[in-house]
Amino acid sequence: MLVLEYKVRGNQKQYQAIDEAIKTTQFIRNKAIRYWIDAPREAKINRIVLNNYSTALRKEFRFVKELNSMACQAATERAWSAIDRFYTNCKSKKSGKKGAALSLSKGFPRFQKDNRSVEYKTSGWSLHPTKRRITFTDDKGIGEVKLLGKWDIHTYPVKLIKRVRLVRRADGYYCQFAVDVEIKPEQRTGNGELGLDVGLEHFYSDSNGYHEENPRFLRKAEKAIKHAQRQIYKKEKGKNQRRKARQRYARKHLRVNRQRNEHAKRIARNLCKLNSLVAYEDLNVKGMVRNHCLAKSINDVAWTLFRRWERIFC
Repeated sequence: MLVLEYKVRGNQKQYQAIDEAIKTTQFIRNKAIRYWIDAPREAKINRIVLNNYSTALRKEFRFVKELNSMACQAATERAWSAIDRFYTNCKSKKSGKKGAALSLSKGFPRFQKDNRSVEYKTSGWSLHPTKRRITFTDDKGIGEVKLLGKWDIHTYPVKLIKRVRLVRRADGYYCQFAVDVEIKPEQRTGNGELGLDVGLEHFYSDSNGYHEENPRFLRKAEKAIKHAQRQIYKKEKGKNQRRKARQRYARKHLRVNRQRNEHAKRIARNLCKLNSLVAYEDLNVKGMVRNHCLAKSINDVAWTLFRRWERIFC
């Protein structure tokens, strides 16, 4: 599955309609979680039952009916994904704390408070023939918006687009297309074998004696982030200036996140392209961040993100 992302350009009314669709998705997911919790033990709740429940919600609530029916099903699928993950953790006897926190340690589904996306399937939207605009045809009132980006979606037929997702971020709105194509790995230019040892002083040290510098993106931006955070509390609650201050603060964190992601992607791609085998230690990062003295540095170096891209490219 290939995901292509575009920046969405619209007017303020359209942005408000996207926010309303996102809130509706959150409402449906939380109602599905509550339906599962309140169901009797003998009732067998699965994905089909939750999809049928979304139909009942469309009949009960007008604002839910305004959202595309497949988008409502996608919202209940999110709820089922959380429920199924909880069942899987219980069956695998995942270790966790004892007592009241046992269910939470196993990933018990929680109610969502800050959903940031709405997902459509194969209906509820239509692409312009130029594929530079997209129109959402449900009753939320989003309408036609422009797509800005360098990814070329013209080479893929519309029938291969299985999902369309609208995502809200700190710097605006984005549209993602999930295209059902086979991703072919790049040809490797080298046939060597390399061992990696990740760390905090250096991003990694390889078996050839090379040390990759740790970029420390959060540490470098920490002063500006703290300043932006202090500005939030200087503004009066409920006022427009406080909202703008929160957006400035969120954009700084988003920039750090993107820097980490691009750095991890570049390093992982280069290593996999130049070597036929890349070996690295299997660290328990989740357990290591419990050390409050090193948690910020471990999260800043982003070992887990690097390993995720390593598995994709290798």
